[in-house]
Amino acid sequence: MDFPKEGEKIQIHSYKHNGLIHRIWEETTVLKGTQSIVIGANDRTLVTESDGRTWITREPAICYFHGSQWFNIIGMLRHDGIYYYCNVSSPFAYDEEALKYIDYDLDIKVYPDMTYTLLDEDEYEKHRVLMNYPDVIDSILKRNVESLKEWIHQRKGPFAPDFVDLWYERYLMYKE
Repeated sequence: MDFPKEGEKIQIHSYKHNGLIHRIWEETTVLKGTQSIVIGANDRTLVTESDGRTWITREPAICYFHGSQWFNIIGMLRHDGIYYYCNVSSPFAYDEEALKYIDYDLDIKVYPDMTYTLLDEDEYEKHRVLMNYPDVIDSILKRNVESLKEWIHQRKGPFAPDFVDLWYERYLMYKE
């Protein structure tokens, strides 16, 4: 698998289990790109939903994608601290078109004090039946929700103190 180069601007494509596009982020700057991890940043980037609606992100964000973990993590820099939005998803794939992953509905929102809320369990159950998620996928996803909670508690990866701030400083070098 290819991987994006540092400084390169890429799109991010989120799909659903049925193969249909879910959401596209128009431009993210790659800060680190390897076969196992991609760290990117964006600020006020255009997002297109599957129904064609568009919106612009409101704040700078550091995006963390892993090649073997079934989740990705977005750290959003807001005036009152760093908020994280964690998507339970397939590991990423990358090709010349975009960084791609399958979004499996379950999300965890993490607040600056590191408390968190599991979101969209009802949406997950609906889509699990509708799109016929195999039992093995269901098991992997539930295991990765627990892994993600452990990362939060242990302040691992993007949840480590200064992780988002350090990568944001690097992003600012590319914006100049």
